[in-house]
Amino acid sequence: MTSLPSTTYVSLTTFRRTGVPVSTPVWAAPDGDTRLVWTRTDSGKVKRLRHTTRVTCAPCTFRGRVEGPEVDGVAEFVPHPQWPGALAALRRAYGWQFRLGYVTSRVVQRLSRRDTDRNEIIRIRPA
Repeated sequence: MTSLPSTTYVSLTTFRRTGVPVSTPVWAAPDGDTRLVWTRTDSGKVKRLRHTTRVTCAPCTFRGRVEGPEVDGVAEFVPHPQWPGALAALRRAYGWQFRLGYVTSRVVQRLSRRDTDRNEIIRIRPA
């Protein structure tokens, strides 16, 4: 089993129903042998992951230029009771940048009076 990339950014590839791959550069915080990704609930990657949990990860730059081999993985949504540990891993990995994004998201959620979270946390495991 090959381990997932441990770089700041990874190119996360999810797959459409037709099998067409779609790559997105994301932060992926290490959490043991898995990686955690925080993203909007209405993002394309979340919609695609609701149909297939198959993903690939590769180390990449901020702009998504792949810098290493792809690793096959399986993605799952982190259940809300496990969010505190996942958020702590994201804070450890990305510090003030993650905190700023998270607080901004929570403020917007409160101002829009939405009862549901606007974000998902995705856990990626090696396949």
